[in-house]
Amino acid sequence: MKRILPLFLALALLLTGCAAVSTTETTSQAVSQVDSPSSALESAPESASSQLESAGEVSITDSNGSQITLDTSAPRVVAAYGSFAEAWLLAGGQLCGVTQDALEQRDLGLPEDIAVVGTVKEPNAEEIIALEPDLVLLASDITTQADIRDVLENAGLACAFFQVDTFADYAFMMEQLCAVTGREDLYEENVTQAGQQIEEAQAKAALSSTRPNVLLIRAFSTGIKAKTDDELAGAILKDLGVHNIADDHPSMLEDLSLEEVIAADPDYIFVTTMGDEQKALDYLNGLIQQNPAWSELSAVKEDRYIVLPKDLFHYKPNNRWGESYQYLGEILYPQLFHEE
Repeated sequence: MKRILPLFLALALLLTGCAAVSTTETTSQAVSQVDSPSSALESAPESASSQLESAGEVSITDSNGSQITLDTSAPRVVAAYGSFAEAWLLAGGQLCGVTQDALEQRDLGLPEDIAVVGTVKEPNAEEIIALEPDLVLLASDITTQADIRDVLENAGLACAFFQVDTFADYAFMMEQLCAVTGREDLYEENVTQAGQQIEEAQAKAALSSTRPNVLLIRAFSTGIKAKTDDELAGAILKDLGVHNIADDHPSMLEDLSLEEVIAADPDYIFVTTMGDEQKALDYLNGLIQQNPAWSELSAVKEDRYIVLPKDLFHYKPNNRWGESYQYLGEILYPQLFHEE
């Protein structure tokens, strides 16, 4: 009996040790799983993607960095900006509501009975909500549109804000919109091809041994201002390698000084108009007539005082962005752009 008892004690200790080892191994495996996030990170996108696909949903990002998740099955869309309405159509979507400018400033082939939800500057939140859209496209740089965000989102509407001043901005927006519609072919047709035109225009401009000096003026019915690359035409001019005299005279951005313009004597003067074009040009022409010194500028005497077409340089040109570059390139570098 005395010999058997130590044997039982040894066996008990051995079993206890085995259990401890088993528990330690199990715990070690659990810790190893928790401390290895790479596998979870690698599988998460696939899992999330499959969930989105199975639910028929897609996530997009707007210019503010906000993420919006949408149902891709024929979403009802309201565009509070004519250029955004056109962009959505170019992406293969359909519209249930637009602002007045989409009808007046662009030939979009919209149905006669499409809902009009106010104007660009005064979008009507109640009318937008009444349409029960899945997505509302808004301009982040228009205060009155940003102001109705809370009202729309509190009503359960998804809002995407975009700011489009350059081709890169347009390409980003179209990437998001084509993700919703699933039309990569339309991105190729309406963005990639325009981008190729732009690259070709920039390559031609880069061959020039001279860089023209230009003045870019924005005219409206009650005043004029010099502009730089903070707006559409100015950004294109910069990409084409010109020198904008307003970069040397920041005061021109607030008060266009005739004396400074005469001293700089730009090679070209480009004009874009805002609002009623005729009233804006009448105001500008009145100023010129009151100041005969304008007629002595080289750009005026040599017929290089040019009013730019609104469809390419005031309204967002969208899939015609390449045409905007080509238009200015042919004026600034005629030998390079017209050679066979």
